[in-house]
Amino acid sequence: MSNECKVSKGPRIGVRHLQSLLLFLGLTVMHIARLNVSVAIVAMTNAATTNPNFEEYDWNERHKSYILSSFYWGYILTLCPGSFLCRRYGAKVVLFVASCGTAIFSIITPWCITWGGWQVFCAIRILQGLFQGVIFPCVTEHLAMWSPPEERNRLGAFSYTGTDCGTVLAMFISGMIAKGPMGWPGISYVSGALCGAWCILWLICGANNAPESRFISEEECKYIESSLEHNENFHERSIPIPWRAIGCSVPFMALLVARCSETYGLSTLQAEIPSYMNGVLNMEIQSNAVFSSLPFLAMWLLSYVYLIVADILLRKKWLSLTAVRKLFNTLSFWIPAAALIVIGFLGEDHANVAIALMIVSVGVNSGATIGSSLNTIDLSPNHAGILIGLSNTVANVIPIVTPLIAGVIVVDKHDRGQWQIVFGIAAIIFFVGNCVFLIWGTAEAQPWDADDFLTPKDAESCSTKKSPAAAIAPPIDPVLEQQISWPERYTAKAID
Repeated sequence: MSNECKVSKGPRIGVRHLQSLLLFLGLTVMHIARLNVSVAIVAMTNAATTNPNFEEYDWNERHKSYILSSFYWGYILTLCPGSFLCRRYGAKVVLFVASCGTAIFSIITPWCITWGGWQVFCAIRILQGLFQGVIFPCVTEHLAMWSPPEERNRLGAFSYTGTDCGTVLAMFISGMIAKGPMGWPGISYVSGALCGAWCILWLICGANNAPESRFISEEECKYIESSLEHNENFHERSIPIPWRAIGCSVPFMALLVARCSETYGLSTLQAEIPSYMNGVLNMEIQSNAVFSSLPFLAMWLLSYVYLIVADILLRKKWLSLTAVRKLFNTLSFWIPAAALIVIGFLGEDHANVAIALMIVSVGVNSGATIGSSLNTIDLSPNHAGILIGLSNTVANVIPIVTPLIAGVIVVDKHDRGQWQIVFGIAAIIFFVGNCVFLIWGTAEAQPWDADDFLTPKDAESCSTKKSPAAAIAPPIDPVLEQQISWPERYTAKAID
């Protein structure tokens, strides 16, 4: 029996793994383009410590906060539309356009800044945000189409680690590029070139679903489609979206709170670590970039540790999927919360301790991918893109606010007391957000995920005219009910 199962899955490394790798690389290059600004902005305002051959700009902390947050002004506008675009045109086309737009605006950034200053820089970041807002709805929808339930953690978590890889490279290589002969403009040129290269790779190898792929074997295609309980015409029809049920779903609301909390804490670290290290720990730009990248390198590596542990816990049935989600989310929220409190009390004399705690804080937070990020697919595989669009729209208002809050609080970047307030707020939000997820979160698929969720209501409203066949239909045997799949069971109960 086990040998037959292995054969039915197709190649050990199949096209579903290739799709996951493509998503990993796509998230990597687009996060490089998104996050390199936190290092670039330090080089642009302090050219003496990088390459003095390039222009230096006299921007104050308020200007910098506008630039750092402006990306998300555009980003939140296309999150929900991104879900609909993905359902209408497929992830392949939408992600291709998103990466092309990101590449073009990255390449023209240096010239535009020279011409228009920080105001034009903000405008470009807004436009890049508009293009990148569609990314996560598409990635989530794509994973839902390609990931068999038993491999969802593995393929999903690997794909999402592209964000960690991109963050590491954005922090690490940006400082090296700014110090080199290309100066700070080279950061934008390299980012644009990487996004363009991924576009070509995605155009050749990407596919919206298994039946559309020209590289997939028949065995692997059947395995994926049957494990997802897709009918033959599944990809040709449109499933109505149960908006009211989603809006009234307590597990989804709990997930939303968790995602907002995680986004606040992580965006605070991503945007403010370079400025904190430069202002409080007095690090120059190249060492700043290296040390700024270390926490996210730990995040990237620890995400694989979480993935292996989660696979073991689930395979040996030591914990349920819901328990794994809550355990990992607790570790990834509460440990960083404690570390942030301590970091705020450390100065230049304890720079090594501060760096170590930052590494721990950000690294441990990688558990949030398995803890809550993938929970949208658990709650509703059929509407995963819509859920991620809704949750990210709300959650990504937060990165707009965090740099602005930090810009108001941190008037003097050398004042450690002001940074204590910034990190303390993030720690409290981390703690409270996870409490909500622990109480109301779940990994169980919700009833409103059913293909025919809206149909039974129509059928029940017409129940006054009961057909003879329905009148004599026998009750469903409890044992048989447990053996059939849950969509069939749901439909059977509705008809009965």
